[in-house]
Amino acid sequence: MTQHERDILCGKIKNYISEMPSLPVSAGKVLEICNNVNVNPSELNKVISLDPVLTGKVLRLINSAYYGLGTHITSVVKAITMLGLNTVKNLVLSTAVLSILPKNKDINGINMEGFWHHSLCVGVTSKLLAVKQGVDSRYHDEYFTAGLLHDLGKICLNAALSSNYIKMVTDADRRHAPLIKIENEILGINHQNAGEMTAKAWKLDSPILDVITHHHNIKDYKGDNERIVCTVAIANYFSLVYEVGFAGDRSPEKPDMNIWKIIDLDENVFLEIMEKLYSEIERAKVFLRIS
Repeated sequence: MTQHERDILCGKIKNYISEMPSLPVSAGKVLEICNNVNVNPSELNKVISLDPVLTGKVLRLINSAYYGLGTHITSVVKAITMLGLNTVKNLVLSTAVLSILPKNKDINGINMEGFWHHSLCVGVTSKLLAVKQGVDSRYHDEYFTAGLLHDLGKICLNAALSSNYIKMVTDADRRHAPLIKIENEILGINHQNAGEMTAKAWKLDSPILDVITHHHNIKDYKGDNERIVCTVAIANYFSLVYEVGFAGDRSPEKPDMNIWKIIDLDENVFLEIMEKLYSEIERAKVFLRIS
């Protein structure tokens, strides 16, 4: 492929991203408010309550089997009190993003149902690994959300490039090569780059932005969110190897072994979480149904 042809394809990706719907204003305001360390529940409640649709979705999620609170929550303030600001923030973010992205439709190279099954697996696995690492429970849902959205860029490539992405997925399969390698060879950019552009357009901040941008290139990452980036990278590899869902990559590159030192775990942890994993994925499917 010539550089001119690459430029045309990259132009299509940028155009697709620029034309994607924005996050709901209420969701953007929630993210902005939660970045303030002095925020209180009443401020967050005001913003969420101004959007009845968002309020309904958040409350349905909170009352779902995924959280298993054992008591019916009817107010956002009570939800914030029980679950914490960070959990509610990530609930809002997950719901807002999923509501404007395709979930069940076949779009060219990747079957979206398989894609979201993979994404749920990575989100759930990341959260279970966070528990194993002793991460503060306030941040467990941040790990889930980061895992759920890590492959955001594939949606853009899949939708913007039509038949070209089918060929990339097929070529990766035929050559037993990581999909990201084929993306780089053909486009000169990859789904991490496309995901970064989308996340920045939506004003998503770290650590989720860092996960989207760096889950395949841990060695080059120099930021402050190394633990969550590494956790999602391992969860992604696990989901691909065990073929939970399908994200277009049957031959992923194994993460560097040093990654296990960063998160203070070893590969045997997968045997420990396996028993819980599939039931947790089933419960997490509520995110797709509600959004």
